[in-house]
Amino acid sequence: MQKYVFFLTLFILFLTPQFDNTTEAAVPQQNYNNKLTEYLRTNSKLKGSISAVSIRSASTGQLLYSYNGETRLTPASNMKLFTAAAALELLGPQYRFDTEIWTDGAIKWNGLVGNLYLKGKGDPTLLSKDFDQLAKRLKSKGIHYVCGDLVGDDTWYDDVRYSIDLPWSDEAEYYGAQISALTAAPDEDYDAGTIRIDITPAKKENEHPIIKVFPKLDLFKVHNLATTVSNSEKNSLKISREHGTNELIVEGEIPIETETLKEWVSVWDTSNYALSLFEKSLKDNGIKLIGKTGIGSVPIKSELLTKHSSIKLSELMVPFMKLSNNTHAEVLIKEMGKVKGNEGSWSAGIQADIEVLEKLGVPVQKMVIRDGSGVSHMNLVEADIITKLLYNIQAAKWFGDFYHSLPVSGVNDKLVGGTLAKRFTNGGLKGNINAKTGSLTNVSSLSGYTKDKYGDNIIFSILLNHLKENQNGKQIEVDILKLITDDEL
Repeated sequence: MQKYVFFLTLFILFLTPQFDNTTEAAVPQQNYNNKLTEYLRTNSKLKGSISAVSIRSASTGQLLYSYNGETRLTPASNMKLFTAAAALELLGPQYRFDTEIWTDGAIKWNGLVGNLYLKGKGDPTLLSKDFDQLAKRLKSKGIHYVCGDLVGDDTWYDDVRYSIDLPWSDEAEYYGAQISALTAAPDEDYDAGTIRIDITPAKKENEHPIIKVFPKLDLFKVHNLATTVSNSEKNSLKISREHGTNELIVEGEIPIETETLKEWVSVWDTSNYALSLFEKSLKDNGIKLIGKTGIGSVPIKSELLTKHSSIKLSELMVPFMKLSNNTHAEVLIKEMGKVKGNEGSWSAGIQADIEVLEKLGVPVQKMVIRDGSGVSHMNLVEADIITKLLYNIQAAKWFGDFYHSLPVSGVNDKLVGGTLAKRFTNGGLKGNINAKTGSLTNVSSLSGYTKDKYGDNIIFSILLNHLKENQNGKQIEVDILKLITDDEL
């Protein structure tokens, strides 16, 4: 009897199809399928990792290829694809962030008798020149002094400054800047909550390099421990910020003929940073402050004096997506929460994000969304869901703004090529990929639009997790795109 059971078991196993994580559409011309599957299964650099590839027709939405496409993986900055789509849908391409100036006093005797309030409402693009413009408007109203306090109001959002899974080691990095409704940026890359540090070698070896901080404020203290060395030495500069302070330490060596290096560092207390810039603008424009400076809130009985409006959301999409700006992503999450539920928090924002994505036909019940930027290793999404999103939103009125915001392969202009400027620089892929990059420790991703070898528009998503060497991810993505487009591998 046991012998018959044994042979019956073998017979059943023989008839039962073995599990295959590859789905290939019955489209004869898509003959890259076998090569791509073989590459994903046999590439030594992928051994021990988890990879997923999803390909759809951009015209029909048909799933042409799916390798682990239904496996939830960490998307890194590919999460920004969902944030951008939801923000454009909910807020609209014309949406602007306002920064307001209020008072609880009155203009008289050539000045303002009462407190002056700077109310931030999330604008991540505020520059020193914008604060100057606000100060000039106040002076044009006859305000030459303020007999009262200068107060910064950041209550448009909650007071939680970091997303739940941001590593403590990222706190001083530009991509780990604090999220506040009142913030500022050093330049038109709009890295809100940061300052820029320019480091130029000294004219003689063994001397400290020249360090300049932008914007220039007494708020920051720089400890210059770095040394200029001969060209035979390597650049070993390191910039750090002491926790809980705005004390910066620059150490290491810089070769004497090195061009000026530009680095961005997050600041401590972004609300106070923005308020300090406005205080400086008041002083520079001849408005004397007779009172204290601090953080508070605008009283109910107050008068709006003037305001500044940001660039349109459609314009903000360019630095946000092309430069993969984490701060913009988290600001948009909180702004969606504020607009939809009157609560500028991550929890309210993520809920708003989910509801909008559902409206766009995204099966969010299969996703784990922890933030808007993708900095969390706990975000999870399927490659098939990413290609579904990218297919569905083609029908949206704002799709042109979304598509325009994606980095373009091999175009050496940071506001065109963005994070793809120095990738796919040779062959037929140059200029023919519009896609969002993603990178975390042991994670690499790339999702977007291109054409296959027949000239048909396709949508693709590549998610690579548990990589042993991070640098391998980008080359693997190149190889996969070459197999998809039949470019030379």
